[in-house]
Amino acid sequence: MILPIARYNEPVLRKKGTPVREFDDDLKRLFDDMVETMYNAEGIGLAAQQIGRDTQFCVIDLRGPDMAFRWELDGRRDLPLDLIMPLGIANPDVTILPAERIVYEEGCLSFPEIRGEVERPSRVSLRYQDLSGKPHTLECDGLLARCVLHEIDHLHGVLFIDRMDKKTLKRIDPKLKELKRRTRKSQPSR
Repeated sequence: MILPIARYNEPVLRKKGTPVREFDDDLKRLFDDMVETMYNAEGIGLAAQQIGRDTQFCVIDLRGPDMAFRWELDGRRDLPLDLIMPLGIANPDVTILPAERIVYEEGCLSFPEIRGEVERPSRVSLRYQDLSGKPHTLECDGLLARCVLHEIDHLHGVLFIDRMDKKTLKRIDPKLKELKRRTRKSQPSR
């Protein structure tokens, strides 16, 4: 089922997620719905906060011809990407690995048509649980590392605009104000 995506200025986007404790059919349904919602919105990642839930859970799918990154899951580099994508990530714990920081233009499904440059580490190690609660370690770089960091930020109530420098924020400020106004207008009166 396609779910509505929370837009900038909705309070849930600033909430830190609570840990996933139940690895059951409800989580599998949430995964399926989030993946369908992400595909429908033509995204590569989606966090629970973006569909109105303050939970430590996100989905990522980076299969495609222009997706350049290296990855290793549980010490294995030889697994076909189709075996792990779409990726369901519960209770993530990320470690920044020694590597350069890279500036790259990012977008976000909660900020339609708004893009801006964000500097992020280019390599990470991610410990997480899958849909069954089984622990995994994913080491990755490039776009996958960036996507992991972007989605995990959401799980902590941090938005990509919080990572932008002042010059980039100033450039997109009119679009942010307009999105904030539209979001406020679409919210039910309190």
